[in-house]
Amino acid sequence: WAFQHRSSDEAQVVVVNRGSSEDVLCVRVQGLAPGKVWKKRYDHIANFEQMLADEGTTIIKIFLNVSRNKQKERFEERLQRPDKNWKFRAGDLDDRALWPAYMDAYTDALEKTSTDDAPWYVVPADRKWARNVCIARILRHHLEAIDPQYPDPEPGLDQIVID
Repeated sequence: WAFQHRSSDEAQVVVVNRGSSEDVLCVRVQGLAPGKVWKKRYDHIANFEQMLADEGTTIIKIFLNVSRNKQKERFEERLQRPDKNWKFRAGDLDDRALWPAYMDAYTDALEKTSTDDAPWYVVPADRKWARNVCIARILRHHLEAIDPQYPDPEPGLDQIVID
């Protein structure tokens, strides 16, 4: 997610990796909470994001869609390259075995938490260059709409003399 919030003359950009949607994915697929608990979270997420939007926040949510084959390729590379070993954990294979359940959970999360004020952008992510172009275009579109400006300087700055 990326947020931009404008309050008075101050603006801020914040990037959040993963965010609240994780609360309806792992919890659901791994059975960490009953359905009556995690199903309510779709509305909680949508309501929270709507509150942010109502207060002037632009919400940009990007889902990086990696294919199962590309995931396998990246996992193998992580195992083969010592400089990438840190990116792999044995539990990744347990999660991979649940691929169909995760795909169902992602589909529901995207459908139930995508709104006019907080839409999801699904970006193909098998090719990093193409992923980056898509993300750059999405961010550029929103930044142009937001039209960020430098703040006005402090009054009297043009009178300051530094010895």
